[in-house]
Amino acid sequence: MKIQPIAYSDFYKTDHRRQYPEGTTFVYSNFTPRGSRIPEIDKIVVFGIQYFIKEYLIMQFNKNFFYKSRKEAISNYKRRLDASLGKDAVSMEHIEALHKLGYLPIEIKSLDEGTLCNMRVACLTIKNTHPDFFWLTNFFETLLSAVLWGMMTSATIANRYREILDCWAERTSDIPEFVQWQAHDFSMRGMIGIEAGCMSGAGHLLSFTGTDTIPAIDFLEEYYYADAENELIGGSVPATEHSVMSLGKPEEEIETFRRLVTQIYPKGIVSIVSDTWDFWKVLTEYLPKLKTEIMSRDGKAVIRPDSGDPIKIICGDPNAEFDSPQRKGAIQILYEIFGGTLNSKGYLQLNSHIGLIYGDSITLDRCKAICEGLENKGYASTNIVLGVGSYTYQYNTRDTFGFAMKATFGIVDGCPVNIFKDPKTDSGIKKSAKGLLRVNTDGSMSECVSFEEEQEGLLHTVFKDGCLVKQITLSEIRTNLRKSNNAIL
Repeated sequence: MKIQPIAYSDFYKTDHRRQYPEGTTFVYSNFTPRGSRIPEIDKIVVFGIQYFIKEYLIMQFNKNFFYKSRKEAISNYKRRLDASLGKDAVSMEHIEALHKLGYLPIEIKSLDEGTLCNMRVACLTIKNTHPDFFWLTNFFETLLSAVLWGMMTSATIANRYREILDCWAERTSDIPEFVQWQAHDFSMRGMIGIEAGCMSGAGHLLSFTGTDTIPAIDFLEEYYYADAENELIGGSVPATEHSVMSLGKPEEEIETFRRLVTQIYPKGIVSIVSDTWDFWKVLTEYLPKLKTEIMSRDGKAVIRPDSGDPIKIICGDPNAEFDSPQRKGAIQILYEIFGGTLNSKGYLQLNSHIGLIYGDSITLDRCKAICEGLENKGYASTNIVLGVGSYTYQYNTRDTFGFAMKATFGIVDGCPVNIFKDPKTDSGIKKSAKGLLRVNTDGSMSECVSFEEEQEGLLHTVFKDGCLVKQITLSEIRTNLRKSNNAIL
């Protein structure tokens, strides 16, 4: 977009500079998850800060503000405010001074990306480094929040899927390494724009490698120093869709399956959508007839239902007619046709030539119910891949984990001032911290009495005066997340 980054703000913030007390020279704020609306999640995954810095604070501010002539940079911004707030309602002296300075005089400290942050603990702090630009700190609230809350939310929910799938794989499977492919990102088409799809898709890829969101891989190469030629960022498999199957006509569906597994994809993995007309007919009539072709392939044919109740489709409906396909469920039917093995933990694993992916309506609760249902029937959880979509990653708000950026400390006329809010009309969730903040090694947060004390702890400077001063890679983030999860098991 050609929007000036200085305009990435709410109108009401444009004149806060004059509203602060005279003599203000310093404002210090934090970004904190204040509470979880998902009961089983009590920590958030820190993610997206380096993207925010590289894309917005460096690239966009340099290209579309600092590298513009002062006349162009200021006149465009003034035009916008004059037209919307009234001519000269907001003066431009502070914007002109920032342009003349030539960089953003702020410092951001954060927890390492990929670590888990407790609720009501700051994952990031921001402050001005030049006394003339105290107004910048909270001016960035809107931009910072808009970029970060969604990325951290998606990364956190993906991590919860990983915890669930890891747990059941440990209990029922001999192939725990399969879990990294067990939740597959199908969400991009349902996200609110391609950037949102990339940001959320990158969060998914901290915990899994299965994705159909191609640009999320480009995103991680661009902003997190990943390299698809030398590491596995994300991957997928050839797969059909309903238009492919429908053009093959209902009466010729079995031949479409046969052509796919013998001619088009004679080896490797291929995923075939199977509920275009009659999923149970595919399982009970077509697949037995195609058993020889499927078992002779050097690869896996993956059957994909996309409609109905996923728990009942996969695990079976206990209220359906006895011995019916619906009562058995897809995994049991596939095992009866293609067989498999009894693993060391006493659970059945499908033959490696056949698999199942369910690509619709998956939630955290359904993920757990599917794993539990398979376990109760004697099947390993790793018999299934779950397609995770926009209901998981888009159907959230900033309040899913209560993210908020609030000022907690300032300096006025050389005197320190602790800032806090504690509304009597609120439940307590909006009560803020106060003073300078430190995150301790045990994950708790302390209010500090000095800048020296604030320098200690787990918050490290990542951006200062226009520069990214600490870099992190996708590989390091994934390692941090695995270590953080192991530490709380």
